[in-house]
Amino acid sequence: MSKLKLLLSAGLLLQVMGSFAAEPTADADLRKAARLHLGGETAAAVQIWKKWAQQGDVDAAYNLAVIHQYADGVAYDAAQALAWYRFAAERGDKAAQYALGLMYLKGEGVPADEAKAHEWFTRNRKEHLHHQHDARFLQWQKQARELIEERDRREALAASRQNDARILAELQRRAGIAASAQPARDDTRLAALRGD
Repeated sequence: MSKLKLLLSAGLLLQVMGSFAAEPTADADLRKAARLHLGGETAAAVQIWKKWAQQGDVDAAYNLAVIHQYADGVAYDAAQALAWYRFAAERGDKAAQYALGLMYLKGEGVPADEAKAHEWFTRNRKEHLHHQHDARFLQWQKQARELIEERDRREALAASRQNDARILAELQRRAGIAASAQPARDDTRLAALRGD
């Protein structure tokens, strides 16, 4: 009887694992849709993107907006582009917020409205302003500033050394001293010190 239970348990486990493997993920489906679209099968790609966009996926919504805005495999439809950009933008997608701002700025699919454009261009910054008061964010800013200052010091020192060599070469040229004369004189001094 225990062999029968073991076989049934193993069979059930395999069935459950198979059902998980059969469920497509958004990432895998979005990659598949991109391949379909690039292969000229935009209608199939649109179906996949719509399925995931309706489930709240901002990448799928953004892709739908782009193909409608640029008539990439579908008819130009500014209203659809605007709707999908807004969908993704309202869920925090920065690229969609920017694209939506551009549509308002240019009056594409909507009346031109600079105030609305500005609102969408700056929305992400406004939503994340609270991070400026977080101790970890302030520490990160301080470390970033120190790293940038250190890099700037290293670059300035390297530039200074290069500039010193150029100035020395220019002075030697003006004084009529050959560039190769200096090392030869140093070699002569070293030889004299060694007793050669």
